[in-house]
Amino acid sequence: MAPLLGLGLGLGLMLALSLPGARALDCESLGPAPRLTFTRAARDRWLAPRVRAPGPLDHLYGTVRRFLSTVQLNPFPAELVRDLLNEPASVKVDEVVRYEAGYVVCAVIAGLYLLAVPTAGLCFCCCRGHQRCGGPGKTEYKEMACERGTLMTFLLLTTLVLLIGVVCAFVTNQRVHEHVGPSVEAVPETLLSLRGLVSDVPQELQAVVQQFSVPQNRVLKDLDGVAVSIGSAIHTQLRSAVYETLASLLSLGRALQVSVDHLRALNATLLELREGQQDLHQAVLTHRERLRDLLQEPGCQGCQETLSQAHGLELGADFSQVPHVDDVLHRLEGVPEANFSSMVQEENSTFNALPLLAPLQLADVVKELKKAVAQQPRGLKTLAKAFPNWEAASRWSQALEKVENSSRPYLKEVQRYEKYRWIVGYILCSVVLLVVVCNLVGLNLGIWGLSAQRDRSHLEAKGRAGARILMIGASLSFLFAAPLILLVFSTFLVGGNMQTLVCRSWQSGELYEFVDTPGNLPSSMNLSHLLGLKKNISILLAYQQCREGAPLWRVLQLNDSYDLETYLDLSQYSAKLEQELQNFKVDMESLDLLSPTGLRDLRALQSSGLSDIHYPGFLTQIEKPVVNTSVEKLAHDLEGLSHSQGNSVLGKQLQDEAQGLRTLYQEKVLPQQSLVAKLNISVMALAFSAPNLQRETSGALDRVTHLKGELPAWASRVLRNESKCFLTREMGYFSQYVAWVREEVTQHIATCQPLSGALDNGRVILCDMMADPWNAFWFCLAWCTFFLVPSIIFAIKTSKYFHPIWKRLSSSSSEETQLFHIPRVTSLKL
Repeated sequence: MAPLLGLGLGLGLMLALSLPGARALDCESLGPAPRLTFTRAARDRWLAPRVRAPGPLDHLYGTVRRFLSTVQLNPFPAELVRDLLNEPASVKVDEVVRYEAGYVVCAVIAGLYLLAVPTAGLCFCCCRGHQRCGGPGKTEYKEMACERGTLMTFLLLTTLVLLIGVVCAFVTNQRVHEHVGPSVEAVPETLLSLRGLVSDVPQELQAVVQQFSVPQNRVLKDLDGVAVSIGSAIHTQLRSAVYETLASLLSLGRALQVSVDHLRALNATLLELREGQQDLHQAVLTHRERLRDLLQEPGCQGCQETLSQAHGLELGADFSQVPHVDDVLHRLEGVPEANFSSMVQEENSTFNALPLLAPLQLADVVKELKKAVAQQPRGLKTLAKAFPNWEAASRWSQALEKVENSSRPYLKEVQRYEKYRWIVGYILCSVVLLVVVCNLVGLNLGIWGLSAQRDRSHLEAKGRAGARILMIGASLSFLFAAPLILLVFSTFLVGGNMQTLVCRSWQSGELYEFVDTPGNLPSSMNLSHLLGLKKNISILLAYQQCREGAPLWRVLQLNDSYDLETYLDLSQYSAKLEQELQNFKVDMESLDLLSPTGLRDLRALQSSGLSDIHYPGFLTQIEKPVVNTSVEKLAHDLEGLSHSQGNSVLGKQLQDEAQGLRTLYQEKVLPQQSLVAKLNISVMALAFSAPNLQRETSGALDRVTHLKGELPAWASRVLRNESKCFLTREMGYFSQYVAWVREEVTQHIATCQPLSGALDNGRVILCDMMADPWNAFWFCLAWCTFFLVPSIIFAIKTSKYFHPIWKRLSSSSSEETQLFHIPRVTSLKL
């Protein structure tokens, strides 16, 4: 089966390859041009895109932005910002208040907090000093344990909320501090990268032209090995057809050998079966007659069923009726004469020597090709000189230099004030954390004092300490409420307006529309004039085009037009190389794919008539049993029947017959069954392979003859195809250079993408890396600040409920000392 499948695959592939032009565009043998490495010609003016990595605080940032969107519902105030930039004195306070209405409401809330909480703390201190509030309970009543448990639960929940808020505040405070330093350093770095945006272009273009030597050297190197390359390509392109043909012949030879071996084994097995059948027939008749006589005797008890089996004791399969194969064996006598394995190996060696023919005839052509490659295109020589000047280059460079120099002192101040803000935030967060610790420690000590029952003096000290620690936490809350709300509101006012006024409009594009609208900016801040944009291009359109990688001459107002593709025309190289490669010629020697002895073997198989044998006749007899009745079962039944007989002589005779049947089965039936199984293997193999083997043999002979005649023409077609592929690959080096020049010039040298990149990085730095953590910090700190109020209330009320427990500890009823136990109404021992 495997040889036939391989044969069919090989012949099918050969049929496809024999079609004209089947491999005309196959360049896999040479492969694509390797990737060339060019030296970077552009200055390092590019800034890496800044992106805030996703993290666990993203949900918090989103929550704060949604909160600020609720606070500031007004759209971008274009008129207000325009008046502020052009005529600051004309800005009306009521317009600012109307726009900042949400922040005014928040300011009122912060003012009320700033007034109410410290005042309440002062009143509480006075009241506490006069022992009018915050002290222990004077009487004990039935619901005291329930109220105490409720207050402690609310205090614990409030403390947990405070703990989550202060942890987030610590993290965001540190995140703001970590981002400020790199963000401040990125400002002069960005300004420096934008200087020389156009003035340095000619020098960099000249460096690009010098990189033309990279593909030149690579092509010259390939031309040194082109002879071996083309020769190997011819061998590679032809080898699939030749190898498949030789593989099919090898498979066909193996199939021939296997079929002949099976046919010979079939004939030998059939002779043995016929001889064994004659001996077995006589022995079966003898046993059947004896058994009939014994089982039909009058004294035989229970012998009827066994007698019916004895009547069926006769031969089943008759191998004298199967077809004869002598004629087929006679036609295949001496086959296979050829050693197909050695023949195929010899033909492979002959074919593998073919690539050595091509290099002998390519030396002169290679020499002419090197002369053509050594030239340089005229367009590249003028690539740098033809680049036009930018009329706004000088004022652009001066403006950036001025901004860079004037911004450095302010950036240092920003870092200094950020350090102060970080220290203050860290201190206030630590205070809130201290309040959380006081609440947790006070609750633990109080619960400890309430739950234990022994060592009353020790428990009174624990309860008293817990109450005092809770009061310390409340006192800290009163004391630092004012600094907390002041820090929250100041950072909220700055960060909130940064998000709603700048970041939101920047991301939506409203900021670009505001800049593009005439009259919104002062005349000294005319960005279109400063950048030297074309008249029909706005700031927003320039930003969008630069972000897509537009070159400078498409966005800026240059003195002359510039067409890069004109200077990258390398068609002269392709024409000269193609002209020279047409001179390639290789003569093919004749290749014998099939030896004369192999040809005689295949023709003998073709005319043998192997497929005309009637194999179903064999299978009909093979399917029949050797003996119709199971000899083993009959012997077993006779053995059992002999023990049930009253006549000992008859029983002894039945035992003898059973032993005789077993001997017959071992000596004659089993060998005959083994021969039948062996015959079945040969018949099944031949029945499966024979119908297709002769047909495939005829097809293989025809195609081998056709391929042998077509090999020279195929070699010529492959040579032309590989010459074109070689030209394509060599021109691929120059295409890489052209693509690199196009990318280097349009995306790195003469590109305006640094402008859009600087704007995108500025938005990421200002909004994503500074505004978001900044706003998250005041949000978390405000969260803690406002939750200090219920913390104070629950801490004061909870602390007073620890004292009645001390009185009950002196009571004779120890059961009332349990936590949350509702005491019975009893008199207290004072």
